[in-house]
Amino acid sequence: MKTHADVIRGMAPFVEENLGLLKTVEESWQPADILPDMTSEAWKDQIEGLRKQSQAVPDDILIVLVGNTVTEEALPSYQTMINRHPGVSDETGASDSPWGRWSRGWTAEENRHGEILGRYLYLSGRVDMRAYEVTVQNLLRNGFDPGTGNDPYKGLIYTSFQERATKVSHGNTARLANECGDPLLGKICALVTGDESRHEEAYKRFVSGILREDPSGGVTAFAAMMKRMIVMPARKMADGKAPDLFAQFATVAQRIGVYTVRDYAEIIEHLMGYWNIAALTGLTGEAAKAQEYLGKLAARYRAVAERAEAHAAAPVKTAFSWIFNRES
Repeated sequence: MKTHADVIRGMAPFVEENLGLLKTVEESWQPADILPDMTSEAWKDQIEGLRKQSQAVPDDILIVLVGNTVTEEALPSYQTMINRHPGVSDETGASDSPWGRWSRGWTAEENRHGEILGRYLYLSGRVDMRAYEVTVQNLLRNGFDPGTGNDPYKGLIYTSFQERATKVSHGNTARLANECGDPLLGKICALVTGDESRHEEAYKRFVSGILREDPSGGVTAFAAMMKRMIVMPARKMADGKAPDLFAQFATVAQRIGVYTVRDYAEIIEHLMGYWNIAALTGLTGEAAKAQEYLGKLAARYRAVAERAEAHAAAPVKTAFSWIFNRES
């Protein structure tokens, strides 16, 4: 009987076919294309323009932006997660295997996200950069456990879910930035959203490949991940002051509609449809039970969403070190 790692290794030709979802370096945007050009004689005017526009961004959006940036800056933890999973890992660090090229190419694209968002925060003058940097360092030191163990099925299911969640979060931040009057921030977040959308598609296709080869194993892994819930990558963020900084950040994101419990339910429903979970047949008894469980899950979270929305509508204001201890 094939192990999960065996199935993943056998998918190498399929991964090769989908490497086109990564852009070449030559066709990729870079932070220097978007942010003020410090070699230009007009650099001061460009920075003043950025700072002026950023003044239109309310504290709530700024808090979510910082939290999203902290999440992106913990990229080393995410690459480590991928390389823990047998079959998916880049075994030498420079392997020419399709999985190795995917892992490095994905990391290279993701690396630009923290770069551009962090530089925007710095240039805006709106954020206590030391508090932000302390948060990033703490998150990397605290680590990241998505609950996948060393199971490549669970790892790819997690990334499928998380890439869509990140796309939703950055996309909503882009919309709010444009609405409040900062089109540069809107453009930055939209570019990040575009990358996340391609990455989401790739990971969803990889899981589709698993379900073709091992439908019972794939469905069981999906249910196992959902039973323990999808842990957000920045769950262990800390600034050394707030008792639960992530919870504070998540409350603001829920309140302003950047990432909500309703979004969580929508992602479950979307993945169920994309992978056609309800229509899978010939499953083992355990997998059939997992299939039934998954079919009811989105509705459960919609019920939870109604309570979460009511709670967020009347939140307790808390101070954020990121914005000089102002309350939000």
